[in-house]
Amino acid sequence: MDTDVQLSERDHSPEPVAGEERGSRSSRFSPGSAARAAGAWLRGGGAMRRAGLLLTACLVFLLLLSNFVVQPFLIPSGSMENTLRIGDRVLVNKLAYRFGDEPLRGDVVVFDGRGSFVQEAPVENPVAALVRKGASSVGLMRPAQTDYVKRVVGVGGDRVTCCDARGRLMVNGRPVSEDYLHPGDEPSEVPFDIVVPQGRLWVMGDHRGDSRDSRDHLGEPGGGTVPVGKVIGRVDWIGWPFGRMSSLRQPDAFDGVPAPGAGHSAGPGPGPHG
Repeated sequence: MDTDVQLSERDHSPEPVAGEERGSRSSRFSPGSAARAAGAWLRGGGAMRRAGLLLTACLVFLLLLSNFVVQPFLIPSGSMENTLRIGDRVLVNKLAYRFGDEPLRGDVVVFDGRGSFVQEAPVENPVAALVRKGASSVGLMRPAQTDYVKRVVGVGGDRVTCCDARGRLMVNGRPVSEDYLHPGDEPSEVPFDIVVPQGRLWVMGDHRGDSRDSRDHLGEPGGGTVPVGKVIGRVDWIGWPFGRMSSLRQPDAFDGVPAPGAGHSAGPGPGPHG
């Protein structure tokens, strides 16, 4: 092939040919031009378009915040009265146990009861479930029927017994004075004696006379205990109504309880009674 002939036919003009192909593809789609186009689109839609975009951004932010940091939770029943009342909107701290910490005795937690309190999840219409999930994530609707709020009474290794001669709950052989109980309630009308398996929790409502909790599931898989991994978060604040806005204090009822295995038999208790 005669390469010299080909070279002689090249266009030696210093200026590029004008037309569509002038300039690089990257320059036509630069970040600056994209930003200008987005600004023009936003201005062209008027106030309604800007308001819609702002609302969408706020909703996305709230959903991300609810899924990963703090979730509003509507209290659906009286099982935690008077600490939490029906209709209270509480704020669940989802970061409380995310970095290695585990629930402590006295914590009020929200957890997924599937596999412990609920053996078969109720069937729900997919569209209704999606609407409920979105609304409940911002505290506008009741949570899923499989979500529960209770107080942690025993952690892995603890022996929880009810009751001593004075009718008090005992944890690891130490009586617990539960000043958070609903006025007039006994610690439990159902005697029980259980050692909590490692990695699980024994939970009870503060309104013992109106709470379906670990006591009601002793004969089911898990023996009434809840896996730590099913805990959604810790209830740290009451956010609504306005007159009840407050933080939840950590009770001192469990301050004197010894560590699991200290001062009590490590073996399983005699099992449920009654």
